[in-house]
Amino acid sequence: MYRFLLSRQWVILTLVGLVLIPVMIRLGFWQLHRHEHRVAQNALIAKSLAAPAVPVDRLTAPGRTVAHDDMWRTVTAKGRYDTRHEVVVRQRTAADEQSIGYYVLTPLVMDDGRAVLVNRGWIPAGNDLTRFPEVPAAPSGEVTVTGRLKADETTGNSGIKDKPGLPARQVMLINSERQAKSLSRPVLGGYIELTTSSPKGAHQPEPVPAPEHGDIGPHMAYAIQWWLFSAGVPIGWVILVRRELKDRAAARAAEAEAGSGDGPEPDAGPDSEPGAGPGGASQARAGSGAQPARAGAEAE
Repeated sequence: MYRFLLSRQWVILTLVGLVLIPVMIRLGFWQLHRHEHRVAQNALIAKSLAAPAVPVDRLTAPGRTVAHDDMWRTVTAKGRYDTRHEVVVRQRTAADEQSIGYYVLTPLVMDDGRAVLVNRGWIPAGNDLTRFPEVPAAPSGEVTVTGRLKADETTGNSGIKDKPGLPARQVMLINSERQAKSLSRPVLGGYIELTTSSPKGAHQPEPVPAPEHGDIGPHMAYAIQWWLFSAGVPIGWVILVRRELKDRAAARAAEAEAGSGDGPEPDAGPDSEPGAGPGGASQARAGSGAQPARAGAEAE
């Protein structure tokens, strides 16, 4: 009954199903891990934003990577902006997540001679992307900045490709080690994403919005979908097998019915000759008896 399962078509179908089940289960766990990471990231951001502000040099130092638990912490720094070494970061979006422009990255030189990079905000891109854009002037004199501590950007953690041959004072990534080479002074690891400044200055770049940490994303729903797909594979296989059995049984029944209706006609017996039906025999006998009678009449 189930010999058809050994056919090439069904063997391939079964093997594909056996491969898909663990793959889908693994994809479900991958989405689950992404969900857990998103939840943990949201919790970290919320905790860091709610923590009291601390001086930036308590959490980072030159050549030091910002710890994961210190990401998004509110930090403060006091010093003077070094606008001569100000750069812009290409291909960054505004708060509307649609407009493309630049981040303005300005070093802040603190009293001890060390510097910290400050992302002062977003400005729109001009018509000529090969020239340094018009940047709102940073506040002059000593300023106190407050912002969110961020880790240095790399291609690995940001997904942004670092393109060579960019125009002067334009970069793709915010990275303290690279900027330290041009500043010729120690630069604290990471950078500050500016939220407030005192004094503020007249016209300033558009502030970078606070990170979203209330949305957990669709990853849990995707995980459940993958697991449901994996459960559907054996169920679908059983349905196909039952359908195949039903179709084969119907085909056999049709063949049997056709075979019984197309058999040879039964042989015609003696009684099928003319005059052999009921009464035919008596007519034959009557006919045979009438011949001698007529013969006798002729003799007389």
